[in-house]
Amino acid sequence: MNEPVAVAVLAKAPIPGFAKTRLIPVLGARGAAMLQGRLVERAVETACAAAVGPVSLWAAPDETHPAFQSISARLAITLARQADGDLGARMLAAITRANTCVLVIGSDCPALTPDHLRTAAEVLRHHADVVVIPAEDGGYALIGMRTPEPALFSDVPWSTPGVMDETRRRLRTLGLTWHEPTTLWDVDLPHDLERMRAIGLHDLIPSGDA
Repeated sequence: MNEPVAVAVLAKAPIPGFAKTRLIPVLGARGAAMLQGRLVERAVETACAAAVGPVSLWAAPDETHPAFQSISARLAITLARQADGDLGARMLAAITRANTCVLVIGSDCPALTPDHLRTAAEVLRHHADVVVIPAEDGGYALIGMRTPEPALFSDVPWSTPGVMDETRRRLRTLGLTWHEPTTLWDVDLPHDLERMRAIGLHDLIPSGDA
């Protein structure tokens, strides 16, 4: 029997002006929030479809938003509030709570599929310490590990093009084994909407209300 690998999804609530703010010029505040809600739902559905282990949704600013409540009830997943601190602190808290092999994803990568999660889970099951799926912007779309590694998350320049390079440097320094099965892309800027349409995800994109 395959060892369970938990999947933790970190997501912002689909609140106008709070989520996907760089897309407000083309989608409007409400449209950007609507896109966020659909991306969160897709990320959780992807995690559930992978069927590699228990799925949890880590919500910001808290878990009370109706979208989170609806997803949790429909898909029967664990719902939790993200920890305080920067992105690294919030990811580390989710990893520590899992108490098992765990994959952490966000909601910004609709190109992520169940097969990507299954591949990443297999990397950990075959005893690599860490698995990472880099993003084209220099960050990463997924990170997973067998045990918490706090040094990978402390004082990292999050949301900069140097995140993945810094992560690799720390992995080498710590003497950890890791694999990078593929590279994907996030939805952050207007041109990313065209990439979504190109892979058949146009139904996720709302009409603008700016």
